Amino acid sequence: MKLSVITDEISQDLEHAVRVMQEYGVAGAELRGLWNVNIADIDDATARRAKKLLDANGIRVSSIASPFYKCDLFEEGSEVKGPMHLATPRDLSEQMDMLQRCIDLAHFFETPIIRVFSFWKRGELTPEIENRIVDAFAEPVKLAAQEGVVLVLENEHSCYLGTGAEAARVARAVASPHLRICWDPGNALCAGETPYPDGYEAVREMVAHVHVKDGVLEEGKVRFVVVGEGAIDYAGQFDALRRDGYTGWISLETHARIDGDAERASRLSLQALRKWIEE
Repeated sequence: MKLSVITDEISQDLEHAVRVMQEYGVAGAELRGLWNVNIADIDDATARRAKKLLDANGIRVSSIASPFYKCDLFEEGSEVKGPMHLATPRDLSEQMDMLQRCIDLAHFFETPIIRVFSFWKRGELTPEIENRIVDAFAEPVKLAAQEGVVLVLENEHSCYLGTGAEAARVARAVASPHLRICWDPGNALCAGETPYPDGYEAVREMVAHVHVKDGVLEEGKVRFVVVGEGAIDYAGQFDALRRDGYTGWISLETHARIDGDAERASRLSLQALRKWIEE
């Protein structure tokens, strides 16, 4: 397992994020927000600036954290239902162009991994909705195969597929090596699933990327906390990943704040993660 961090969980200033990463021996950068612009919206000059900085510091890009399919499944919808992390809202008709841009960036940054989603949740996940999501991945997966990249479907509680069990069903139905799972135990907790062992057991054979955040349940809602201080059994989760031979990236997506400070929460979370990964 290799340690990564979504850089804007430390700072939108990539130079500063890199300095913090080096303090904790973080070898991987997952790119989402760079200098207050979402990865899907950066221009070529910004991409070159970021790559020069990362290369100079010996940091690899672990994933392009795209906002692909953070949109409505049906064309008539337009209201944003979850965090966009600076990304420009796009409707369904604009998604494939955005995915192509993210694939081009993945090639430029030399990573095969592009994180994707499963449409804003507008009600219950019915079998009909689930089948429509499966169908919606046919074209993206075909493009991913042509381009030699892997789309990793994140279980995201603001989207239709919030639990490991839900994401696993769709990934199995799509049945392509170019659609795997970005396993996020924190999002599973938000969606009402026990992340480990229940959610992980559903996705374990398809995990190609891992996000880490932690939280505690308060009055039916999750409050994010420093990793290791919440309700998720990360000791068990990391033992299971190790037993299953997982050698990919563990990418910190803190979400927690200490007196409003994301960097401080990320620093404490990185301390905990290093111990688990190095054991």
